[in-house]
Amino acid sequence: MSVVADRPAVATPTDQLPTGVFDRPDLPHGSGHERVVFCQDRDTGLRAIVAVHSTTLGPALGGTRFYPYASEQDALTDVLRLSRGMTYKAAVAGVDLGGGKAVIIGDPNAIKTPTLLSAYGRFVDSLGGSYVTAGDVGTNSDDLDIIAEETAHVVGKNTTAGGTGDSGPQTALGVFLSLRAAVESVWGSDDLTGKRVGVEGAGKVGYNLVALLLDAGAEVIVSDSYAPALDRIAADFPGVIIGSDIIGADIIGADIDIYAPCAMGATLDASSVARLRASIVCGAANNQLLTPDVEEMLADRGIVWVPDYVANAGGLIQVEGELRGRNSAEVMATIGKIRDTVAGIFAIGRAEGILLGAAADRLAEDRIAAAQQR
Repeated sequence: MSVVADRPAVATPTDQLPTGVFDRPDLPHGSGHERVVFCQDRDTGLRAIVAVHSTTLGPALGGTRFYPYASEQDALTDVLRLSRGMTYKAAVAGVDLGGGKAVIIGDPNAIKTPTLLSAYGRFVDSLGGSYVTAGDVGTNSDDLDIIAEETAHVVGKNTTAGGTGDSGPQTALGVFLSLRAAVESVWGSDDLTGKRVGVEGAGKVGYNLVALLLDAGAEVIVSDSYAPALDRIAADFPGVIIGSDIIGADIIGADIDIYAPCAMGATLDASSVARLRASIVCGAANNQLLTPDVEEMLADRGIVWVPDYVANAGGLIQVEGELRGRNSAEVMATIGKIRDTVAGIFAIGRAEGILLGAAADRLAEDRIAAAQQR
């Protein structure tokens, strides 16, 4: 196994996406990372990147995304954005963790093997605990159990292996609570009866969010590019409208009140915002805005965006509880506070005339700054 740390920036034309780590104009100001480490294990086919954005509040914790990126450049861009988001997520959630993320490049259905996961576990262990991994797109608790055979720096394992299991349900709960807070702020009541919610992505989080929405009386439309996920939704929730039956795979242009992106990020850009018919955007996907100025585009159309790293913090809170040995009651109480946090962000936005993204960033940055002063 070979490891390369702190890769230097590569000069590229300004009209192309940067390929390096440093001075990235496509990332928000002040997003410099503490450490970015590359790993390759030729014997197993492992190609991975771990990005540690900040350890100011604690060890950098974030999931490992196993995904068939088109290029190493795309993988690097994703891990840099995701890890920064984890720093802000942990800060706003009030847990003592920093922000990190990892990506494994490749199709998990084609190359994921126990030996590859073991090699990845050794890679994580070589970082000495500065990064703690968990599950994400393409990885699950069974995978984490294998990784845990090589390193102690892993959470989200199965309960039989001493973990707390899949964090999807708790992530979905946090999104649901955030969504209700947004609905109350926008329409004066958190009643979801008759509200039409478009859930994009029917995976670990989207599936559980659908169940919560239906129980609350919402009408739900679901889209997913993976047909078996839609088949499962149709079988388990007969009242759900399958988006492909009426609008194809694109749910953004559907007649919906709330758009809940729960798949991959960057679905909101100038083009999609122009087609969006919802009044609220609140979902579990990370980095939903292609660029930060997209929130202004949404606001210009009267659409409220709940910052993704606030809404989707439930899973992080769960695995933080696993890491610290907290009981389920403590974990659930902390997840319950997400609704209050979202309501507080709305209050700041109204009082100061700023967007919710700026209000959330301020909460995160104030907590990080206070920790740095201490």
